[in-house]
Amino acid sequence: MPLTQLDKTPALVVIDLQKGIVGIPTAHPADQIVAQAAELARAFRAHRLPVVLVHVTGGAPGRTQTPMPKGPRAADWAELVPQLDRQPTDYVLTKQRWGAFTGTNLDDYLRQHGVTQIVVAGISTSIGVESSARCAYELGYNVVLATDAMTDRDADSHRHSVEKIFPRLGETTSTAEVVKMLQTSATKGKPRID
Repeated sequence: MPLTQLDKTPALVVIDLQKGIVGIPTAHPADQIVAQAAELARAFRAHRLPVVLVHVTGGAPGRTQTPMPKGPRAADWAELVPQLDRQPTDYVLTKQRWGAFTGTNLDDYLRQHGVTQIVVAGISTSIGVESSARCAYELGYNVVLATDAMTDRDADSHRHSVEKIFPRLGETTSTAEVVKMLQTSATKGKPRID
């Protein structure tokens, strides 16, 4: 489903665009994904809308058949990539699970700012992005997935999420379409948060 509208107060939620994750091999060039997410962040900031930059520093404690890699990580592994141009108005959220909502105060933050819709971007499509989108949908947010601003380690996993899962959670679209709709909303004088 293409993007039909932006709510009065949408927020951008960027998942795990941090040095340690952007540095892993992905199905689409990570630098392109980061560039698209950075474009979204600039557009949201220009319209004084919430930008949430999420990074992960750990994982859930449960046992899995494919555990997270253990061993030392670089000291800057969890640092957000500089291309996102973090601003003082951005909300930086640290998570320890796949999704950005579980075990964090993201829902409280968004509701305090009157957010009813989130635009999601980041890495990894089938893990952090999908988990966050599923939870947002279950919490009643209108979900928009900027599919050209996300990727996965595995092309098939990315494609499955985009084609099979995301249409059931929200609307899929491009970075350019979100930016265009932000511009259109601004010309119609929709109020923004300060």
